[in-house]
Amino acid sequence: MDLDAFVAVHQADWQRLDQLSARRRLTGREIDEFLTLYERVSTHLSMVRSVEPEAVVSADLSARLSRARTRFTGARSGFLEDVAQFFVVSLPAALYRIRVATVVVGVLFCAAALAFGVWAGSSPEVMRAMGSDEDLQAYTQHRFVDYYSENPAASFAGAVWTNNALIAALCVAFGITGLYVPYVLFQNAAGIGMAGGLMAAHGELDTFFLYILPHGFMELTSVFIAAAAGLRIFWAWVAPGRRTRIAALASEGRALMTVALGLVPVLLVSGIVEAYVTPSPLPHWARLGIGLGVLAAYWAYTLVLGSRAVSGGATGDLDLYDAGATAPVA
Repeated sequence: MDLDAFVAVHQADWQRLDQLSARRRLTGREIDEFLTLYERVSTHLSMVRSVEPEAVVSADLSARLSRARTRFTGARSGFLEDVAQFFVVSLPAALYRIRVATVVVGVLFCAAALAFGVWAGSSPEVMRAMGSDEDLQAYTQHRFVDYYSENPAASFAGAVWTNNALIAALCVAFGITGLYVPYVLFQNAAGIGMAGGLMAAHGELDTFFLYILPHGFMELTSVFIAAAAGLRIFWAWVAPGRRTRIAALASEGRALMTVALGLVPVLLVSGIVEAYVTPSPLPHWARLGIGLGVLAAYWAYTLVLGSRAVSGGATGDLDLYDAGATAPVA
């Protein structure tokens, strides 16, 4: 067989196969053409190997067929495409699905914190249990404010970030128990509420809010999001619907662990705000405005991209391939 003549005759088919392999989407007609060309080029490769298996043409055809095979067997996407898919589809879809639960958790948390604050601020017995008059005076006059600037900003931001990210991940991971999330919410509501009550009793309630809210808007919302995700996993176990409990837990667990990963960069932003904005000499309106801006950006991201992703069928779960789906056996 004259290889040069063989290449000249069939080169057009090989190039067309390359073109179809490189396209992101194919029409029905192009898919039929693609499969026909794949079979044809496979035959060409067999013919070449039967004559000159070590020829350059043989290696070239093998490479072309490998690319084509990767195309129609569903090769994994590239790293950047996976990252874009995560932040544009999977994460906003998962956040959107728990938006109502996030708000409900936030309202209950704030109500509990307010109750603790009123109790602590109006009870002399609670005040005495919290410390001596000198200690409480020092806390309200300077230690509360100094906390945000007593360490270098970079290390403080890192410590806050890792601590909060760990809490968020634990809320999601141990949400299935139904106990860990309420415990974490209770502890945090009690701590914040009693600190606020103490500051209010000493005439520093405005200082409390001016130093809590710039970073707290997003930081606390992140806690509410993680709590809502954990409780959603717990509810999938309690009420799986038409799915088995194992299937419901697997699906919700995969989808909502997405939330734990997504909160890592969100909490990084909160940590930066807490370290650099909260203790800064900026006017109060500017510090509060930055905190509100971060919170508004989060909700815009969740509601706009999330609603679009959910409308397209996304849940935050892995695709069937990555989730380990198998074909049913008859």
